Amino acid sequence: MTDTIAGPVETFDVIILGAGINGAGLFRDLCLQGLKCLIVDKADFGSGTSAAPSRLIHGGIKYLETGELGLVAQSTLERNLLLRNAPHCVEPLPTFIPSFSLMKGAWAAFRTLLGSTTAPRSRGAVLIKIGLALYDLYGARHRVMPKHQFFFRRKALEEMPVITPRIVAGGIYYDAKISRPERLVWELVRDGLDASPDSSAVNFTTLLGQENGMLRLRDPNGGERLVRPAILVNGAGPWIDHVNAALGVPGTLIGGTKGSHILLRHPELVKSLKGRMIYFEADDGRICLVYDFLGLALVGSTDIKADNPETVRCEEDEIDYFLASLRSLLPGLAFDHDQIVYAYSGIRPLPASDASQPGLISRDHSAPVAEPNDVRPFPVISLVGGKWTTFRGFAEEVSDTILSRLRRNRKTNTQMLPIGGGRAFPTDPAARHAWISERSAIRGLPAARIEALLSRYGTTADAILVHIAERGDAPLTAVEGYSSAEIDWIARNEMIEHLTDIVMRRTTLAIEGKLTVAGLAEITTVAAHALGWDENRRKAEIAAVTAQLTAFNRVHL
Repeated sequence: MTDTIAGPVETFDVIILGAGINGAGLFRDLCLQGLKCLIVDKADFGSGTSAAPSRLIHGGIKYLETGELGLVAQSTLERNLLLRNAPHCVEPLPTFIPSFSLMKGAWAAFRTLLGSTTAPRSRGAVLIKIGLALYDLYGARHRVMPKHQFFFRRKALEEMPVITPRIVAGGIYYDAKISRPERLVWELVRDGLDASPDSSAVNFTTLLGQENGMLRLRDPNGGERLVRPAILVNGAGPWIDHVNAALGVPGTLIGGTKGSHILLRHPELVKSLKGRMIYFEADDGRICLVYDFLGLALVGSTDIKADNPETVRCEEDEIDYFLASLRSLLPGLAFDHDQIVYAYSGIRPLPASDASQPGLISRDHSAPVAEPNDVRPFPVISLVGGKWTTFRGFAEEVSDTILSRLRRNRKTNTQMLPIGGGRAFPTDPAARHAWISERSAIRGLPAARIEALLSRYGTTADAILVHIAERGDAPLTAVEGYSSAEIDWIARNEMIEHLTDIVMRRTTLAIEGKLTVAGLAEITTVAAHALGWDENRRKAEIAAVTAQLTAFNRVHL
């Protein structure tokens, strides 16, 4: 690539560095208020920590025992709002929580509420029952799901027959899961651009430094760009301290922990779950989970102190831990490494902490401000901590701070504002059937095909259907259920720079284990035609995806 000289300085009300869920949520909120914003990511939108969650939208029942009651209140509210605003990818998840004792953990929980930093411990039936009742209470605002149920041993085993007979009691409560978190990050960015045409979003763009109030950026083609913010937001997640250092803001804000997950192809397990998640205590007291994710069994999560997001991956000892925990919980089922379809890991950008156990580090968020100084004329607001579920509320808080500093007024409340393909999404069975039937009749496509597009993209499927009408819907021969026109539309309309953007973030092809050598070649051919890649670039993109999946995701094509 050839470097080019930066042109005139572009000015923005706000520049956000980092396009994970917190940065993208803030970008959308600020653009909706009429601000001119720029969001920048050194990789793809949502490709870092935001692509490595447990894929849950949850109120944080475990935060009750650490006394973070305000976080539970906010999380349960935001969970309920996301079920309304993003119904195309967020759906209810009934959750079974087993207990293996009656009274254990009550005194330790009380000590933790008083500020103790004790290690994880057993959670008895009494403690779980109290927790579920509190969880219902906190989730009352904009409630969209049933209250909990609680059973003793006999009834609990009827509900979940595969679970170990060591069980003493169990409860069923409701949280939610998100099928396409990486895609939702992109949709937030897209919503922001649509709301504020003067705003801009760039991926695979590197911060070179700051001087005289200007940031120097390098784009994917090697060109340089000078931009000037009135306010800068550091939303770089695990990289926050590194970015702040480059901006002349020294300090340690982040003390991350590593969370790993695996996905198993295990039809017997998936069937036995009955559409529920089991949220259980492993033999060492740590919390684990397993649930049906797009037909696979998603298992997680570890919580290990770590600080290098560039090299993080799911290690063998973590996999052994997951499989051993499942064997103990579900002794009638077999588990082995051959069932693993996909593995992933990420660094949670938690606040720096001296907690004795990673699980006791707060999942709450904050936004400390480094005020302007002689060499940096703009303030830097850092987005520290937080969790997927609370991104909208966090964005609203920071947006209000920014609006106040810029002496602007809020124009739009995002509480009830649908996201991306969630707009006008048919949520009840009758409306869904009508939506699908109407488009099937108009487009001449099978109802099952329309339903697949609606499930993947929400009502954005309408735009894809227009593209299909122009180009036909010839299926990919080596990728079941996808067509060349579908991939072509994504490549042309969703700011694709690399093949990984398509197979790992705009779609769930990689995580579902649907990729083969032939399928990857076929997708690359479509993308190359849409994006003007030559043969060398096409081969390089295939090699990059293969290396990524092999090294970090345990996928062998």
